[in-house]
Amino acid sequence: MPSREAAADRAYAATKELVLSGDLPGGHLLSEGDIAQRLGMSRTPVREAFLRLQSEELLELIPKRGAVVVPVTVGEADDVLDAREAVETAAVRRLLRRPTDVPAAVERLRAALDVQRRHAARGDLPAVAAADEAFHRTIVDAGGNRLTARFYATLGDRQRRMSIHALAPNPDQVAVVVDEHAALVDAIEALDAARFAALLPAHLDGTHRPTR
Repeated sequence: MPSREAAADRAYAATKELVLSGDLPGGHLLSEGDIAQRLGMSRTPVREAFLRLQSEELLELIPKRGAVVVPVTVGEADDVLDAREAVETAAVRRLLRRPTDVPAAVERLRAALDVQRRHAARGDLPAVAAADEAFHRTIVDAGGNRLTARFYATLGDRQRRMSIHALAPNPDQVAVVVDEHAALVDAIEALDAARFAALLPAHLDGTHRPTR
């Protein structure tokens, strides 16, 4: 029989995935009983999972009612996008100072892009969003700065939620995103840091700030 800690971990992972995938959108009210029934467990580990998710600012607990999924605010989204632009641009500049490392980085990026294309072809939006985060994280990892890579990893959950929110109303945008990713890789392969620095904000704004 699984331990309480194992059950809490499972409840945490399952509930978090429901939030990140958009199955539980911002503003959705959920109860411990709903999740416990879905997972076939008692409420105690679910309560522990909710507390963890509240500490990560994904849920807001409401006494005697359950929890509400915390929406991504406009201000938070702007902060994430500005941070991503700064970190990814710096990572590419650092990578291009080591030209011999570029071919291997490009190979990893094209592999990540192929994964996203396969998910896009199946119309699997949550998987596309996860692949999108993995693609951009690969850019940062290629820079070789472990400090900024660790920081960037903390943005992953927010990136996935923002992608779901941006792409769900307009599935045709997925193909545009994939093409823009290919252009980013081409700029890196051409050792053109200035072109990457111009393409990245246009890509991020086109996906997440289309009306600005």
